[in-house]
Amino acid sequence: MTKPESKKSSVAAINATGKCATASPAALQVNNGTVEPGCPDQSTPIKAKVMKQTSRENLHRRNTECEVYDDGTNTFFWRAHTVTVLFILTCALVYVTLLEETPQDTAYNTKRGIVASILVFLCFGVTQAKDGPFTRPHPAYWRFWLCVTVVYELFLIFILFQTVHDGRQFMKYIDPKLGVPLPERDYGGNCLIYDPGNTTDPFHNIWDKMDGFVPAHFLGWYIKTLMIRDWWMCMIISVMFEFLEYSLEHQLPNFSECWWDHWIMDVLVCNGLGIYCGMKTLAWLSMKPYQWQGLWNIPTYKGKIKRIAFQFTPYSWVKFEWKPASNLRRWLAVLGIIFMFLLAELNTFYLKFVLWMPPEHYLVLLRLVFFVNVGGVAMREIYDFMDDPKFHKKLGQQAWLVAAITVTEFLIVVKYDPNTIMLPIPFFIMQCWLLGILLIFTWTLWRFFIRDITLRYKETRRRKQEVPADRDRPLGNGSTATPSGRSKLNGSSETLRQRKS
Repeated sequence: MTKPESKKSSVAAINATGKCATASPAALQVNNGTVEPGCPDQSTPIKAKVMKQTSRENLHRRNTECEVYDDGTNTFFWRAHTVTVLFILTCALVYVTLLEETPQDTAYNTKRGIVASILVFLCFGVTQAKDGPFTRPHPAYWRFWLCVTVVYELFLIFILFQTVHDGRQFMKYIDPKLGVPLPERDYGGNCLIYDPGNTTDPFHNIWDKMDGFVPAHFLGWYIKTLMIRDWWMCMIISVMFEFLEYSLEHQLPNFSECWWDHWIMDVLVCNGLGIYCGMKTLAWLSMKPYQWQGLWNIPTYKGKIKRIAFQFTPYSWVKFEWKPASNLRRWLAVLGIIFMFLLAELNTFYLKFVLWMPPEHYLVLLRLVFFVNVGGVAMREIYDFMDDPKFHKKLGQQAWLVAAITVTEFLIVVKYDPNTIMLPIPFFIMQCWLLGILLIFTWTLWRFFIRDITLRYKETRRRKQEVPADRDRPLGNGSTATPSGRSKLNGSSETLRQRKS
């Protein structure tokens, strides 16, 4: 299937040069990896280069994508049902308009009108929005979360345009318990693992840290590993966030933790175990055979139940190969992904602080569930945009919205509490961050600029050294090769003069 595409691209490349424009696709033949064109030899390097590049790209996509077998059964479950959804929506609006009595409560009617507007928008998006890269368990599921992303971004924009007081009091419309300043819990203090002063429970410091955030850390990093699909990137983000907690504990009290809470409980136990389980799941998904068969085509009940369970697994699998050091574009993209991940993590804590939401509030949990569902789609769209820019010429819609949400959340934090954000970072911490940034900048400069210039200089010097050796190499008749076209002309005229004599 790739050969016709290779031939077509080769002919287009030759026609673009203005040479051999009349060559037909049949004139190109591929035999054992070599190109045998039916046109002059001047276009052979161009065609060979295009064919080699195309075959390399196709081989890379085959290595990263799994093989999928699908019988193509189109059932009632997979249809769009746009007319059905429109009919149900119209019936609901007619019922509210003609049969239901409108309450005489302005606040209640305002809330109900906003919720109804959001539901109508979600109905439109689920049936009419553009599909993303994921299809399981159903494309409508991912279209739903795309519309939720739009609604959440609009909500953040609304909060951003309010005053600090009005924005915090607006949260009372969502939950009357909000809008009240809450004290932050300090995880630091006594950092003794074994406290001999407490005879009843000397390990009370460990049990105090074993709250609901421990399984949340494990589950969060398990899901993040499924999103990123790279062990090194996950470990770098995990360790970097602990350094951020060290650096910003003077701004948020709950960043102050014991050393063993940072590196043993978080990095090694919770995050490390989550990353390990995530990588094992990735290995299973990459080796799993993806053979899809219609539910009613399966004869046994056990097979039907198994097919229903596998409906909640991916339709196919793509192995992410980030390769950050391959070129400057991928290196900057990986740095940007790490930066946005860390910023989204920090927004979780800072938004709770500036909007006065307790950590156990359901809105905090809903935000985490939201990012779990949209983060995987965004990472897949970013990877496709990086890995295959010829086909994916623009950034995906979910990735674009997630980036906009992350930036908007940070702007809300800056506007609502600039005093906390602008607290000066301790001098020695600032020195460490400047040193790290300088090392990254130096390595980038050496890897993608100085190293490439040095390699090109060595290659040019090597070629110049090979040219004199080719000139002085004797020919078959004992004479040496003529170095220029003028000497060739003189030699041919001398031979002609001898023949006339």
